[in-house]
Amino acid sequence: MATVILGSALDVVEHCGVPRFLFTDFPLGNPCGRPFDTSMQRAIVVQGIDLLERAERPGTTERTPFRWSDDESWRDHYMEVRPEDLAELAQRGEARRARRVREKAEGKARAD
Repeated sequence: MATVILGSALDVVEHCGVPRFLFTDFPLGNPCGRPFDTSMQRAIVVQGIDLLERAERPGTTERTPFRWSDDESWRDHYMEVRPEDLAELAQRGEARRARRVREKAEGKARAD
C-alpha cells in the first residue's frame, strides 16, 4: 500500500528511509499544522495526497510552504520544563498513572 509520512522530524524520518515524506517544520506532534487552523491542515493533507500521486522514486521528501509563526521564537522554549512547573507536572503524572491503573483494573482499553 502506498504511503506518505507527514512529520516534523526531518533527520529521523529520512534516516528511516520512508518512501514519501511530507515535512512540516513545526513542533513535534503537529505535522498537519496549528490546532484549529483547518485551512492550513486541509492544504497540508492535500499536498500529501498530491505527493503520493506524483512521487517518482522512493525516498522522496517534500516540504510544506507553511511556517508555524511569523518568527522562529517558538523554537527557543519548545518542550521547555521550567522549575516552577515541576510540581504541577508531577501531580499530573501521578493522576495519569492512577487513572491508568484504575482503568486497567476495570478492564478498559488504554486511552492514551
